[in-house]
Parts: sequence; C-alpha cells; structure tokens
Amino acid sequence: MNSAIFDLDGTLADTSGDLIAAANACFQRLGLESPLDSARDQLVAFQGGRAMLRLGFKRRAGRAESDAVVNREYRRLLEHYRNAIDRHTVLYPGVEDALRSLERNGWRLGVCTNKPEGLAHVLLERLGVMSLFKAVVGGDTLPVCKPDPAPYFEVLDRMGGSLEKSFLVGDTANDAETARAAGARLVLVSFGPEGDGLSRLQPDAMLDRYDDLPSLAERIVQ
Repeated sequence: MNSAIFDLDGTLADTSGDLIAAANACFQRLGLESPLDSARDQLVAFQGGRAMLRLGFKRRAGRAESDAVVNREYRRLLEHYRNAIDRHTVLYPGVEDALRSLERNGWRLGVCTNKPEGLAHVLLERLGVMSLFKAVVGGDTLPVCKPDPAPYFEVLDRMGGSLEKSFLVGDTANDAETARAAGARLVLVSFGPEGDGLSRLQPDAMLDRYDDLPSLAERIVQ
C-alpha cells in the first residue's frame, strides 16, 4: 500500500499568521512590543513556537532568554494559539483536491508534525481535511520528535504502510533530516518562505503546486 506522509505547518497549510499572533501575545503580556511580523518571519514560524520566542526575545530584549523562560512562555503561547488556531490559517491552493485524488487512487495519507498532536487534530478538523488522514503523529505523541525518525515510523505503523512505499512531504531542513534518518523518499515544497532555495537539500522532488502531487506521487514511489 502506497503512503504519503505530510508535515503540517508550511506544507499543508499556511499557519504562520496565527502562530506569530500567539507568540506576539506572549510578548505583549510581558510589556514588550510585538517583535514578530507575519510576512517577514514566516520561516521562523514554521520552525516552531520556541524558535519564535527565542527570536522575539533577542530582538526586543537584546539577549537570549534561558530555556526555563522560553519553556514557560511556550506553554502560554500554546494557550493563545489554541484559542485562535484558524483565524488566519488556510490550506495551500489545491491541497484538498490533491489529497482526495490520492485517496481515490488507493493511497494512505498521514501527518507527521512537531505541532502538539491535539492541536494538529483540531486544526485539521477546522480545515475540513481530518477525515482524509489515517494517522496523525504530533510533537508530543512520542518522547522524541522530528528530525528523529521515530515519529515517521509511528505514522507508518498506524497506517499499516511500509517504508519502501512511502514518502514525506515537507518544507524545512528539519523535514529533510527526518526523511534521511528514516531512509524515506523526500518531497519539498517550493511555495514556502524559502522557495526554490530548498533544492539545496537535494530532495527526490520539488513540489511547485499541489495540482502536480498525484502524478508526482506515482513517479516517486514505483
């Protein structure tokens, strides 16, 4: 059985606006002016909540904060995010049609994200595509998260898929490291903040638009 496994943030959906708003809410509570910009800081948003907080503290406080402070604010960031998870977030063009086409052709679909699993479920439900996925593994599902390959293998196990008949679609170096560690094929999207610059990571294929995914999938997994 062929399996396509997707990262979520920056791959299936542009979540940057809501993620950055949640981080800025933390800074505002601390009396700091919002340091992050939804356009300029898309890339760091897709690298996760702690990355956003570290960048924001550096910009506003002029120094790196301790892990304890970052972890404290990360918990608050998740609360802000949970309360406004889909205010600005949208699926990338063509995502739902591409997923439904793969499903009709017998593919099993999964999500492997570093977003907390519960929030991933909520967001996918709000976006109307949760029912298309056989398995969702988040950053808190296992004791480890990407780029450790264990979450990728967990998705495959839950889906009943095999490594040889699978590939990962992602948008960052973290996804590339995950695929390499797992020994999986890798597709990187070119419509995110880094654009074609991700080709430097030498994926098996670059995806310029989701309309091309069904045919690309058939080529990449023979």
